[in-house]
Amino acid sequence: MTEELNLIKHLKNYFGFDSFKGDQEAIIRNVLAKNDTFVLMPTGGGKSLCYQLPSLLMEGTAIVVSPLIALMKNQVDVVNHMSEYDGVAHYLNSSLNRSAIDKVKDDVTNGRTKLLYVAPESLNKEENVKFLQTVKISFYAIDEAHCISEWGHDFRPDYRAIRPTINKIGNAPVIALTATATDKVRTDIKKSLGIVDAKEFKSSFNRPNLYYEVRQKANDVDVQVVKYIHDKPGKSGIIYCLSRKKVEELAEILKANGIKAEAYHAGLDSATRSQTQDDFLMEKIDVIVATISFGMGIDKPDVRFVIHYDIPKSLEGYYQETGRAGRDGGEGECIAFYSRKDLKKLEKFMEGKPVAEQDIGRQLLQETAAYAESSVCRRKMLLHYFGETYNRDNCGNCDNCKNPKTRIDGRNALIVVLNAIKAVKENFQTDYIIDFCKGRPTDNIVMHKHNELEAFGAGADEEVSIWNPVIRQGIIAGYIKKDVENYGLLKLTSAGKQYLKNPTEFMVVKDNEFRESEINDNVEGGSDALDPQLYSMLKDLRRKVARRHELPPYVIFQDVSLEQMATMYPLSIEELQNIQGVGAGKAKRYGQEFCDLIKRHCEENEIERPAEFRVKTVAKKSILKVKIIQSIDKKVPLDDIAAAQSVDFDDFLTEVETIVYSGIKLNIDYFLEDVVDDDHVEDIYDYFMESETDSLDRAVEELGEEYSEDEIRLVRIKFISEMAN
Repeated sequence: MTEELNLIKHLKNYFGFDSFKGDQEAIIRNVLAKNDTFVLMPTGGGKSLCYQLPSLLMEGTAIVVSPLIALMKNQVDVVNHMSEYDGVAHYLNSSLNRSAIDKVKDDVTNGRTKLLYVAPESLNKEENVKFLQTVKISFYAIDEAHCISEWGHDFRPDYRAIRPTINKIGNAPVIALTATATDKVRTDIKKSLGIVDAKEFKSSFNRPNLYYEVRQKANDVDVQVVKYIHDKPGKSGIIYCLSRKKVEELAEILKANGIKAEAYHAGLDSATRSQTQDDFLMEKIDVIVATISFGMGIDKPDVRFVIHYDIPKSLEGYYQETGRAGRDGGEGECIAFYSRKDLKKLEKFMEGKPVAEQDIGRQLLQETAAYAESSVCRRKMLLHYFGETYNRDNCGNCDNCKNPKTRIDGRNALIVVLNAIKAVKENFQTDYIIDFCKGRPTDNIVMHKHNELEAFGAGADEEVSIWNPVIRQGIIAGYIKKDVENYGLLKLTSAGKQYLKNPTEFMVVKDNEFRESEINDNVEGGSDALDPQLYSMLKDLRRKVARRHELPPYVIFQDVSLEQMATMYPLSIEELQNIQGVGAGKAKRYGQEFCDLIKRHCEENEIERPAEFRVKTVAKKSILKVKIIQSIDKKVPLDDIAAAQSVDFDDFLTEVETIVYSGIKLNIDYFLEDVVDDDHVEDIYDYFMESETDSLDRAVEELGEEYSEDEIRLVRIKFISEMAN
């Protein structure tokens, strides 16, 4: 009892708390007893206290391995502010100059420093190994330990060398800590660190105060984000984007619309990153737009929203990033924008990586897609992914539970799926099983002669949309197991085998439908407040103008342009140029009739134009656009222009599309002559002349495999440039 009181006394003395949270006390006692320890605790659960307090009470210096300089700085500041003298905590990393490094080493040698934060790269350096061999080490704390695993969402190869380095420096107990780890990752961490017998402390992953929502990502995503933040004045939030380019663009758009925001990514210098981080903590700015490099270990309890502008690469990354909201137990809204196009982009990024890494990456992406598309309670899906059962069917705090879909009895489909898995000897993944159930004789199925099995095609009469939900919900219900260590093969559980003997009602909800939309990251889109009557009239006018010019309607103005017109009611050529996809040339050529129609409609219906909400756009990469136009005028090959500007060719084509859709004429014939067969150019050009839509996905589907996506995009650029500009 006295010992327990003493620990509480130390907690109060150093940290000002009267009691421990969750497993903190048990974890700290295990560390003080010099035992290896594994801690799985969600963001906001108080992981850092689990090694900070014992380090202050034990003899020697605790080595804390941490992946980010920003994280170290934040935690070192926190510990030093609690102490009567400086130097209780230090960090040793590449940001320090020689004199600062000497100061750190002096404090460690003199026994003043109880916590020494190091990056894995710094720990593994020979000179640091030699220095630490002279130091009394109390224990090693490996923070963000999921970085050790290739199955984790933030794999860092240098983490793999930690155990060999510990062996060189000198043995001491190890505590590994992470906020996100599946069973596979957990096993990986313990094996790599040589602590397979460590005592495990696993806290619940459920954060009841967090609201989860997935939205269709469309052209108006920037508008949605600005509106969302304007509805939460003064509240702190983080927006995650996958690319640095998007981070900087979105931060500029937010600032242009009166939102106190800053960009944060690894490409910025350390002083800027540090200042931005401090400004966020001190509430000088409300919103950080960041890549995933922001947020680890940042102790800001009142982040009220986390937005994923791009769907993340893994559910582990998603969970950790959303976990930075509502750490004080107050409201935390987690909004993710999802499109299959983004998913394809992420898959494309994996090309060129080792095959094993690609396979892991694809499996992780499939889990993210399943989470986004499913109509099941999002909390249930997340917790199941981390090996935790959530027994309620409706959590009441996610979009799927607030707007539940009708449940249908899927027992027949489940029986077909279970029999299919059994028939193919539990040796195949989801897509294969679905093809087998539907009776689709793919090359792979025919090669394995599975089309000759009795169970093949047993679900041919079922709706196509039933299979993914049944498999996903069959996994959650415990009838099917996905073997993640073995390429995600589907296996029957004992409960699944039993179900085949005695089938019962199996209620499922079908997946959410996400339409295939072309997302142009370089422009802002429409709005929710669309005037349907005006929109219909504008489409009729566009049809008449198109007929007069003998052109497809989309060449005059795209649908998204009409949507914005029916929202913002532009009355002049100048105002029309603020509409997405309407440049000066296009506005002058076609715009007056549209402005006249909008003006008449406003007068006849006594419509007050929306001073209410206009998202200001910013001039995006105008220098890059000028360089592209100048280079094309000089007939520089397009791939050479992209390389010279350090832009991925896919992103480069998006830039060129933006230029021509805004009404600027570009002649890329010189490039097409070199890279696209003349007959292909003619076929694709004719297709767009007769098509009712300029949708790339539709064109790829209708033109067939003979025509590559890049070919279609290039000819579409030629077509729009010649016909619309």
